[in-house]
Amino acid sequence: MQSDKDNSESIGRVENAIRTHSRPSDLKITDLRLAVVCSNYDYPIIKLETNQGVYGIGEVRDAGHKENALQFKSMLLGQNPCNVDFLFRMMKSFGSAGREGGGVSGLELALWDLVGKVYGVPCYQLLGGKYRDKIRIYADTPAPTDISPRGYAERVLGRKQQGLTFIKFDIGLHCLEGLENTTIGTPTQFEYPRGWEKRAPGSGSVLHVTDVGIARLVEIVATVRAAVGWETALCIDHFGHGALTIKEVIRLGKALEPFGLSWMEDPAPWWDIDAHKRVTDAVEVPTAAGEELYLWEGFREMIEKRAVDILHPDLLTAGGMAETKRIADYADRYGIPTALHFAGSPIAFMANLHTAAAISSFVALEHHGLDLPFWRDLVTGLPENYMENGYVAVPELPGLGVDLNLDGIRENLRFPGLFEPTEAWNTPKLGFWQPDRRWDH
Repeated sequence: MQSDKDNSESIGRVENAIRTHSRPSDLKITDLRLAVVCSNYDYPIIKLETNQGVYGIGEVRDAGHKENALQFKSMLLGQNPCNVDFLFRMMKSFGSAGREGGGVSGLELALWDLVGKVYGVPCYQLLGGKYRDKIRIYADTPAPTDISPRGYAERVLGRKQQGLTFIKFDIGLHCLEGLENTTIGTPTQFEYPRGWEKRAPGSGSVLHVTDVGIARLVEIVATVRAAVGWETALCIDHFGHGALTIKEVIRLGKALEPFGLSWMEDPAPWWDIDAHKRVTDAVEVPTAAGEELYLWEGFREMIEKRAVDILHPDLLTAGGMAETKRIADYADRYGIPTALHFAGSPIAFMANLHTAAAISSFVALEHHGLDLPFWRDLVTGLPENYMENGYVAVPELPGLGVDLNLDGIRENLRFPGLFEPTEAWNTPKLGFWQPDRRWDH
């Protein structure tokens, strides 16, 4: 029988193995700084510093703003970063859907990275362990310059030649530009530009798609399927978002049923759960959505109504790693698997790998950076040939498993300044209300 002295010595050996300069209970957050990388979307990269020299890294969601994270600095200063759930609950009521969830979510990544480094374990272990050693990647494939069926087939074949076995490509009304008899009517004139004209010229107009237009979209998908074969998983995006009416989306979905698509992505505006369910119930092609939804509460209606066939959260909006796992686990109770939407830097890519490893019903993880030559150089620790046959190994180093490459970040900044001081955010922006009815800044 082991004595109390032996037990004490065993516990001491475990504590000595923890990778920290002192006890985790003494850690305090001392600073929050950001650097904004210019990419296909901006990457606001987070560095969360502590009194022990160890720091955590994360990022605000792609196309978000550094202020989405900086607004929480006054809440975090002096706090122990190991209390991740406590800090998450403190911040989460100040986030929202879309990019407004990016600050809360990105800081949650940085907190888990810190905890993993402090205790010397990879983040997936903090989420309950892993279900798989490698994560399947699906490639985002923007529309080619040549929007003919042949042009699409060549573009998607290029992805297959990169080793991908799961490929997404964008089809929509832009595929019908310049083709006669594919649409009915003309777009409403004298409208202010919305920035989506090429993808959705029918938004807010009387433009509708003819049978000839539907046939053209079907021809594109059929040509791509014939080119890549049946062993490659295919899915499509960018035909919804309000560009087509729900009835037209259903017409298109029915016409695409013979081609074995893994999903149609975002068939309706993200906030319209009932519209998603209408499409899901009407067509045999699976539907996927959820990239703009925030927190478990934001996904609950979509899951409980079974409004989609595949849940598609972006963990940089959904609430971070642990919240995305909670969402996926809840969806699994309803028989709905989870694929992960992602369009950020290698930092959040690693967070997605850890999260995907910990999700029982995981399908595939999106990669939006395959055409960016500098993408991998934003961090250290990501091997040059990190993807093999369309899969990436789950990281085994402590925390997220990568570190900042300051040179790579500096060369690709959107704005001057590399993790510069942010003292202006040390206290709440408007100060505190004082008894003499004045604002004290």
